[in-house]
Amino acid sequence: MRQKPLDEWNGKINTTCLLDWAEAYMDSCKERFVKKTYKEKQSIFKRFFREIEPEMDITNLTPSRTQAYLVQQKKERTGHASNKDRKNLLAGWNWGMIYMEPQLPGPNPFATPKMPETRHPRYVPPEADFWKMYELAKGQDQVLLLAFVHLACRRGEAFRIKWDDLDFNKKRARLWTRKREAGTYEYEWLPMTKELQDALSWWKEKCPVKSEYVFICLEKKYFCTDYYGKPFKVRQHFMKKMCDKAGVKHFGFHSIRHLSASVLYSIGYPVSIIQKILRHKSPSTTERYLKSLGIEDVREALEALSTGKKQNFGENDTTTVDIFGGL
Repeated sequence: MRQKPLDEWNGKINTTCLLDWAEAYMDSCKERFVKKTYKEKQSIFKRFFREIEPEMDITNLTPSRTQAYLVQQKKERTGHASNKDRKNLLAGWNWGMIYMEPQLPGPNPFATPKMPETRHPRYVPPEADFWKMYELAKGQDQVLLLAFVHLACRRGEAFRIKWDDLDFNKKRARLWTRKREAGTYEYEWLPMTKELQDALSWWKEKCPVKSEYVFICLEKKYFCTDYYGKPFKVRQHFMKKMCDKAGVKHFGFHSIRHLSASVLYSIGYPVSIIQKILRHKSPSTTERYLKSLGIEDVREALEALSTGKKQNFGENDTTTVDIFGGL
């Protein structure tokens, strides 16, 4: 050091600590993922740094230390929670091995065996329970539920539907999703059944507020004032209230998506058709099946969701509409 110039004595040593890695990775995540995913990763790092010193040099983090942390998470929480932490931290380290400067060393210290876990299947309501709840819904709510079951869409996809996304001439609906790599919005077209098209046409005519979105908040209660006329975001208590009203076991919007798939599968449609409807993407099975599929095959499958139920869109309208047989 005496032989070096004085201005180099206080120079920064080129070392990286775990906190440097976490901050760099989270900065990247903030630009690539939705807010919910970002918050999830942020909470995982906060939990990790309660057990591991954030100032630790990255070279000192060994698989034995990460394994000990994950074992502790299994004991304090669950095996599923521990594996979820492992998945996110593993992805973060893999990112650092490519994009950080200097790059994180390999092999990945989080590439440890997964914890055993007990995973409970998602509750899928019986068809009768769904239609019982559906028949009690009115107006926009009934149209929304019909869209969920006939498009097998996710909650956010349904709430993002705009009138421009509905092609009534070609009888199809465009669904936007962010469930893709890097969080990029992508869209796919799905055919609209005749029943869904009739319901949406009715709602377009009857909706009291002009909006570019199909499903909007129309509550005039004091806590909904700021959201009146705007698209739904969550509708947190809607499904619970409707299930209570119908006297059926609670289920959420996403369970309707699973219900649509299970109905089609029980009817006898192949997995390839169902994957097209659910718009799943995978490098093997989904891609292999989708190449040979036509949209009319999908339309025929969606029409099979018919159950002969009656629609009653308007609360005071005595006209009934056969949702699976036309007006």
